[in-house]
Amino acid sequence: METPMLLLPTVGQHVITPQETSPENTFIVANTLPTSLGEIRDQHIIPVYSKDNEPLISHADFIEATFETLYQFFPQEVILEPLVRVSHPIKGRIPSARNKPAKDLADWEKTLYYERAAFAIEIPSIQGQVGDNTLSLTIGGVKAYNLDSLHNRKGSDEHFKVFIGFQNKVCTNLCIWTDGYLADVRVKSVKQLIETIQMLIQRYQASQHLRAMQELTRYFLTEQQFAQLIGRCRLYQYLPPAQKREIAPLLIGDAQINTIARDYYRDESFCRSEDGTISLWNVYNLFTGAVKSSYVDTFLDRNVNAFQLSQSLLETVLGGTSNWYLH
Repeated sequence: METPMLLLPTVGQHVITPQETSPENTFIVANTLPTSLGEIRDQHIIPVYSKDNEPLISHADFIEATFETLYQFFPQEVILEPLVRVSHPIKGRIPSARNKPAKDLADWEKTLYYERAAFAIEIPSIQGQVGDNTLSLTIGGVKAYNLDSLHNRKGSDEHFKVFIGFQNKVCTNLCIWTDGYLADVRVKSVKQLIETIQMLIQRYQASQHLRAMQELTRYFLTEQQFAQLIGRCRLYQYLPPAQKREIAPLLIGDAQINTIARDYYRDESFCRSEDGTISLWNVYNLFTGAVKSSYVDTFLDRNVNAFQLSQSLLETVLGGTSNWYLH
């Protein structure tokens, strides 16, 4: 079996500048706006607990904690500025402007924060090769205040999602698997959050993850099998609950399935071959590309689910297990 290439050059500790950022082909697109760590830190208010007016861990706190942890673990690597996307704005105004029409509000009279934020921090000096694609190590997370109980006091659990994996440089799709993802982090302080991020980085096996993705490049679905996969994915949402519980879960919705079917023919990098066959690596990337249109608080779970589905397809192609999606 071909061993995937993992490149770990030592380039000296690197100080980021605002000009050195990842490409603006973003890792998530649906219902989100681009922003920056500086804008969040300097211009957005911070939600507080209603019972004691103590602040929650802010989006900026989360990003900075991740950033500082990366510098501790990878002091000799190039670490790019975080790419940040936000959604669900919560707008307000200062008390003295309470009677003003909205159109007359000055900027300094407005308040704003975003309920949900996602970010990704790329380390381009740590790369792997899968097929013809170069992948860069990427770490990030999601914070959604709607999961927190803002009516409580400081010390209540605050919820986060954290990941470490790779980003495909061809398309900026994130490649995340279960061992690099914590879907329900609950902490009470930034210190606990940092400890959780440290634990995730320590347990993550980059070479093993790359090897699993490399294996997907070696096996293919026929056009008939791919069509059956798409059809079964459409049927999954309407299965009786008892039958659905016996099948590997599918978190991807109809809109994403439509995108995958379209890109089977049209995607420049991951479409079918001339004979209609398609590698499992390309199938996986069609799925990870499609889930970029998911909401901030669901896209990481869907991304991991795409890898799980690809692995189950691989096991079926190898003859090891039956699979309802290719039955």
